[in-house]
Amino acid sequence: MRLQLTFSRIALVGERARRDDGQALVEYALILGLVCVVAIVLLTAMGASVTSLLAEVTAALNSALS
Repeated sequence: MRLQLTFSRIALVGERARRDDGQALVEYALILGLVCVVAIVLLTAMGASVTSLLAEVTAALNSALS
């Protein structure tokens, strides 16, 4: 009886660990989604200035290589 109770407790601990892993996965997915949304918003807001900066860098590299 005592051995069976011990195995039952081990099974419950394993089940809880599996549920926690799923919860952690969902939390990481939500964080990743939030980071993506913030990156898209920032790139959209600053897109024109980034594009012009890259154009200046490209022109400078082309003139240095020519």
